Amino acid sequence: MLKKIPFAQALLLTGIAFSNPALSTDLATAYKLALDYDSAIAASNASLMAQREGESQALAGLLPQINLSAGAAHNDRTADQAADDSYVTSTYGVSLTQPVFRAQTWFSYQASKSNTKIAEAQFEISQQQLILDVSTAYFNVLRAQDQLTTTQAAEAAFKRQWEQSKERFDVGLIAITEVHEARATYDSSQTARIRAEGNLDIALESLSRLTGTRIDTLSVLAEDFPITQPAPTNLNAWLEQSLANNLSVKAGRYTLETLQESLKVEKSGHYPTLDLYASYDNSDFNGPSPADDNQNQASVGLSFNLPLYQGGGTQASVKKARYQVEEARHNLDTVTRNVKLDTTRYYRTINTDIQTVNSQKQLIVSRESALEATRAGYSVGTRNIVEVLDAERNYYLALFDYATARYDYVIDTLLIKQAAGTLSPQDIIDLNAWLRLAPPASASSNP
Repeated sequence: MLKKIPFAQALLLTGIAFSNPALSTDLATAYKLALDYDSAIAASNASLMAQREGESQALAGLLPQINLSAGAAHNDRTADQAADDSYVTSTYGVSLTQPVFRAQTWFSYQASKSNTKIAEAQFEISQQQLILDVSTAYFNVLRAQDQLTTTQAAEAAFKRQWEQSKERFDVGLIAITEVHEARATYDSSQTARIRAEGNLDIALESLSRLTGTRIDTLSVLAEDFPITQPAPTNLNAWLEQSLANNLSVKAGRYTLETLQESLKVEKSGHYPTLDLYASYDNSDFNGPSPADDNQNQASVGLSFNLPLYQGGGTQASVKKARYQVEEARHNLDTVTRNVKLDTTRYYRTINTDIQTVNSQKQLIVSRESALEATRAGYSVGTRNIVEVLDAERNYYLALFDYATARYDYVIDTLLIKQAAGTLSPQDIIDLNAWLRLAPPASASSNP
């Protein structure tokens, strides 16, 4: 089961220092902030602790029950034909009851243990979900930053094209329509930049909602981050892992176990109970009669009880429990099928991501070469302004699509690990090793 303390120790072992979020934040820092801030984790942990106490409570029904009793009273007695009497009585006693055969209590205890397993699985699910949520929000910010960077660079390039077209028009080299085309493209780039700024603000707010801290500067993904097929490289192996380790599947199995035990609980309503009991009582009479001075009584025995008829309630409870078991079995089938589908989809998507990243990287080279050739043709009059603007637009789109493909790959690798039940804080640490300090804003302004 995932724990907070081992994760903190792992970060210390890897030498990761948490920096001031206002200055620079990496993925490990963001996750640590979210781990301390997230209310869903805290609620899930409280639910787990409560269920463990419930298990102890169920176990108590199988253990000895010991009770101590004591009392004292002052008594006044008045009679017409006898002398008045006044005396004090005091009593104390101790009793022990040990269940010998209580099938209902035993099966309730077994059901409680299965409920604890469900709570543990739910706690691990919430931990894995936080890892995925923080990682997704983090890389969505990087995605939005890349979008803003490319739109800003495109806006600057289109502005230069507009200004150059005006100069060429002033000396009679081009028609006014080309100036209008350049201005329209420049205006469109301003709109795209404004939209990108809004997207970045939304992405930052989404991350802040998870961490509880406003984060403005994030470390970026290294250019040499490896885009490879995650191990294992075989779909069947991933499917086997998913069916064995997926936490939702595990929770479904534990739910079925719990309801099967609950069915036994209801059936045991027909069974007899047998208890061993022992008691000791002492009574002290302080009055005028010496014969009633002190009495002691000890007893030990067995108590047997057999329910004969409970108004049909036990039979109805058994039928209800059977239907609940059937429902849990069908729900488990549904979860299993969904997990198999998700695992297959993520595996195929990762293969597509890998090919997309490689093709987009090559596309950037091709788009850049096409842009240079178009610019050269425009300067000698063989290309028009529309072709130049299209080439500019295609180049910056290729830059953004390449960045997007890399982030898609990162998120999809986390998704398939979540489906396989293997997603852990170690994946945060591994990703964090490939993050670098963000370059100055001016460094990315020129294409």
